[in-house]
Amino acid sequence: MIHPVSPQPATGLLQGKRVIVTAAAGSGIGGATARRCVEEGAWVLLSDQHEGRLERTCAALRSTHPHSVFAVPCDVTREEDVETLFARAEVEMGGFDVLVNNAGLGHSAAVTDTSDADWNRVLEVTLTGTFRCMRAALRCLRERAAGAIVNVSSVTAHRAEKGQSAYAAAKAGVLALTRCAALEAAEFGVRINAVVPTIALHSHLTRVAAPEYLDEMIALQPQGRAAEPVEIANAIVFLASDLASYLTGESLSISGQRA
Repeated sequence: MIHPVSPQPATGLLQGKRVIVTAAAGSGIGGATARRCVEEGAWVLLSDQHEGRLERTCAALRSTHPHSVFAVPCDVTREEDVETLFARAEVEMGGFDVLVNNAGLGHSAAVTDTSDADWNRVLEVTLTGTFRCMRAALRCLRERAAGAIVNVSSVTAHRAEKGQSAYAAAKAGVLALTRCAALEAAEFGVRINAVVPTIALHSHLTRVAAPEYLDEMIALQPQGRAAEPVEIANAIVFLASDLASYLTGESLSISGQRA
């Protein structure tokens, strides 16, 4: 069951910041992050592979923030799409200050039932897509000597779970990538951190995941419920903001589970 979370009053944490969010369409973490960034005073460029869902999400945000929201379709497995995304950020917002790497692809199967194609697709979207966007972002931010990147990992990067080998390996790779790239980016004033969420319930997940699996995952949570996407988004906003000015190479766990 989706647990309603009381909305947090905006405090201007991202006032004047320009933010790119990948996989930002729909009701999940990306959509919630885009909304919280706009509420906190940012201009936001939403990106997603699903053009129809992207336009609906953009329209919903523009209904309350008509001049702060832009949208660009992007498949993070395509280098030309990623290049177009960052070029459009220059056109629409005059550049960007923050990148939220949220694109990822789930997969549930035993190792013996995972094909090369399945494995490669999960890693191509979840790990290589994160790398591809981060590389493009750093090439831009290096010139400004400022900015922040927030990568979205998963608690499965730490915690063993049957049937999640491909996804867990990709998300663990995101954490290693975050740590190593953060050392390089610190040399020119850019911060790179990651969030490590537990299960966050939203309408798309409840449509594609088996109820038994969701019940099993929720039962592991000491809070007695799943997280809400906005609770993950709030942590992303913090890492993107100047409140986290001395944090880099860190992975912020948004979970009560023992790793």
